[in-house]
Amino acid sequence: MFERVRGFLAPVLPSRLRPSLVVVPVVRLSGIIGFTTPLRPGLTLSSVARSLERAFAWPNAKAVALAINSPGGSAVQSHLIFRRIRQLAEENARPVIAFVEDVAASGGYMIACAADEIVCDPASIVGSIGVIGATFGFPEAIKKLGIERRVYTAGEHKATLDPFLAENEDDVARLKAIQRDIHSMFIGLVRERRGERLTGPENTVFSGEYWVAKTAKDLGLVDQLGDVRGFLRQRFGEDVVTPPVPAERSLFGRRTPGVAGIATEGLLGIEPRGLVDDLISALEARAIWARFGL
Repeated sequence: MFERVRGFLAPVLPSRLRPSLVVVPVVRLSGIIGFTTPLRPGLTLSSVARSLERAFAWPNAKAVALAINSPGGSAVQSHLIFRRIRQLAEENARPVIAFVEDVAASGGYMIACAADEIVCDPASIVGSIGVIGATFGFPEAIKKLGIERRVYTAGEHKATLDPFLAENEDDVARLKAIQRDIHSMFIGLVRERRGERLTGPENTVFSGEYWVAKTAKDLGLVDQLGDVRGFLRQRFGEDVVTPPVPAERSLFGRRTPGVAGIATEGLLGIEPRGLVDDLISALEARAIWARFGL
C-alpha cells in the first residue's frame, strides 16, 4: 500500500521532494471488445482512452504496462485501441509492455501487439488470429409455427443474412470476402509488430488457432513468460512502483450502467434495457469466453 501511495504522489511533488522512484503505470484492459453487458463491461476506445492518456502522460514513467485479459470482439474497436496505444507511445517516447492474464485472443491479441514486448503467464491462452461471424437460422421453425416473415427493404442486399430467411449463397460469399479483408489487415498488423520474432509457419500462426503461452512463445507470438510485478522488478529493479491507472467512471461510479445503473435509470425515468436483451447479451458474452475454456 505504501509503495502505491508513493507512486501516486511522486509525480505531483516538487522535484526537490520527489523520491527517487522508478514508476511504471499499469492500465487494465479486460473484457470483450466492443461488447457490453449489464454485468460485464466490455472494452471500447471511449472506455479506455482517458486511462491510456493518463498512463502515458505520467511524469518520468519508464514504461507503460498493459494488463490484458480479453477473448476478442469487435475488429474495429480492437484496431482503434491498438492505434491509440501506438500513437501515445510514439508521442511520449514510452516503451509499452503487455502482460497477458487468462487470455489475449483475436482482438485481445491485436491490442497486445501494440506493445513492444508481450509477457504471458505460463497458463495464458494466446492467438486466434482470424475473423469469425456466427448467427442462427429459423426459417423452418417459423414455417412450422405458421408464422409469415415480412421484410420490406430499399436496397437489393439490405436483408442480407436475415436469420428468418433461407440462407443465400451470394450473401455468404459477400460476408466471407469481408472477413478475408479484415483477416488480411490483422495478419499485416501482426507481421509489422512482431517482425522477425515470428518463427512459426504462417499457415499455422494465422490459421485462427490459439495456444498456451509456451507454444505461443515458440511461434514468436509472445516474448517471455512471467507476471507484471516479477517482470518489472527484474527489468527496473526491486523498488519499481506500479500504480494502477483507474478506469473512467460514470456519474454513478461505474464504467457502464451495470445492475446499479439499470436501477438508477429507472429511478430517473429513463427506459431501462429489456430483460430479454440483457439475458441474450450475457449468454453471448458467456459463449465468447467459453471458447477459451474460461
